Amino acid sequence: MFRARSNSLYRTSMLMYVIQAFSFGCHCIHLSNTRRAPGTFPSISSMNAYLNHSWSMRGKSVTDQLWFKYAFMEEMLGNVPGARRVFERWMQWHPNEKAWMTYINMEVRYKEFDRARNIYERFVESHNTPAAWLKFAKFCEKSRSSGRTEQTRSVFERAMESLGEEALTPAFLIEFASFEEREREFDRARVIYKYALDNLPKNDAEEVHRAYMSFEKKHGDREGIEDAVLAKRRFQYEEELKQNPRNYDVWFDYVRLEEEDGEHSRIREVYERAISNVPLSSEKRHWRRYIYLWIMYAVFEELDADDVDRAREVYKACVGIVPHKNFTFAKIWLLFASFEIRQKNLKAARLLLGRAIGMCPKDRLFRGYIELELQLGEIDRVRKIYEKYIECFPANCAAWTKFAELEVSLGEDDRARAIYELAVSQPQLDMPELLWKNYVDFEIACGAYDRTRSLYERLLEKTQHVKVWLSFARFEDEEAGDHERARATFERAYKAFSQDAATKEERLMVLEAWRDAEVNAGDADMAAEVNKKMPRKVKKRRAVTGDDGSVQGFEEIVDYIFPDDASTKPNLKLLEMAHRWKQQQGGMSADAAE
Repeated sequence: MFRARSNSLYRTSMLMYVIQAFSFGCHCIHLSNTRRAPGTFPSISSMNAYLNHSWSMRGKSVTDQLWFKYAFMEEMLGNVPGARRVFERWMQWHPNEKAWMTYINMEVRYKEFDRARNIYERFVESHNTPAAWLKFAKFCEKSRSSGRTEQTRSVFERAMESLGEEALTPAFLIEFASFEEREREFDRARVIYKYALDNLPKNDAEEVHRAYMSFEKKHGDREGIEDAVLAKRRFQYEEELKQNPRNYDVWFDYVRLEEEDGEHSRIREVYERAISNVPLSSEKRHWRRYIYLWIMYAVFEELDADDVDRAREVYKACVGIVPHKNFTFAKIWLLFASFEIRQKNLKAARLLLGRAIGMCPKDRLFRGYIELELQLGEIDRVRKIYEKYIECFPANCAAWTKFAELEVSLGEDDRARAIYELAVSQPQLDMPELLWKNYVDFEIACGAYDRTRSLYERLLEKTQHVKVWLSFARFEDEEAGDHERARATFERAYKAFSQDAATKEERLMVLEAWRDAEVNAGDADMAAEVNKKMPRKVKKRRAVTGDDGSVQGFEEIVDYIFPDDASTKPNLKLLEMAHRWKQQQGGMSADAAE
């Protein structure tokens, strides 16, 4: 009786102490809030707002301490139900996590695990955070009740549903996977790791990568380790792309990585992200790498994914994104047209190539369109395309030549000759020598030697190049079989180059070819005559001048002196006299020595 009375007195005194402490704490808060410099608050309302905020911040911490001491007092007195009632009243105010954990720890001390679990349920409702759910899961895992594995897994799964995206934290997902690993559920753990790598922000995934690699090394097979390596490489590519999203080489490697893995949804995702990084510059050189991403994407959709409609959409989007007013890519148009042909849509392919030629005429586009129609045997269409081709590029000798060769292959020699005539009459050509050579070869193949001679004469009016003369002479000697005409051509060439002192090397080339022709014809006397015309090679010194005009030194050059060159005879006589004088001086020196 005396003990019960003393406990009652002790409880009463503690309650009085708590009430006094509570009143004193509130008074202190009030004093601390009101001790401010005059004029601090611009109005009564702002002062009231400040006081309310201070009360909520400071008063809450004081109140939590009082609740805790009250519950602690009841537990020290052995009144566990009373302490539990205090905690229940306290929990109605949704205190912080520390208060909840204090309540839970009290129940655990008294082996009331079911009560503790129920409190955890209320705790995660009040504090729906990853940390709170993790504490709940660890509690379930450590409990010795039957079905603890299912209970723990259920907590993790409920947390994922309740938290949503907030659950996507490395610590939570790693702990979930580690729990499954401890329970020997390796497939479940692997799925969780992959889910984390797929859904976590890339800058938060490094810790998950390390945990996943460690997991696969311990429990994975070859395929699992490859998956872990694959995930690590994905992370590396993502980090590189974070630094420079327009590093197309990294995108190529990333796409190849996903294509090796073979998951179509991932491949499409990477392609879509890659092509969204359009070059900022309008210069073609900055687009060359980028455009291949589109090509690879379209080929993937057509061949790997077997989705023709998506492949067509990719081609259309690619054609639409290229600034054709500045430049174009013929390969895109031609690949798109080839795709339509594979789908047996010839009309669409022709419309596409016609649109390409109309928007941005380009040499390769014409050649690709012509090749397509040739394969289909549409000769009339090919002729129309060639006409448009040479209309757009009148200086393109290759276009004229191919057009003429087409007519030759069809047996239309007159058409071919007319095309060549139109071509050589153009005021400007990019490779006239190629065009004239093909025209000459065409007439030779037709056996029209008079026309060939006429062509050579017309060509010599335009140019006196040594190769033209030599080709003319060889034609007369080898094709026409008229050695006299060939000799006359060599003589004309020799005389033409003799008039210019700067064409000594060309003159020598003519003599050498002439001599060989006479030797092949078996005319030794004429070959000897030509040999007499051969020049003598002499070495000379020539001053080398700098940019300022001063002599920097001398260089040795080779010059040719032709016997029948009248302008060189006085010089030759002068050289002979100098040589003779030098010999005489040498003889006089020998006599003086004796």
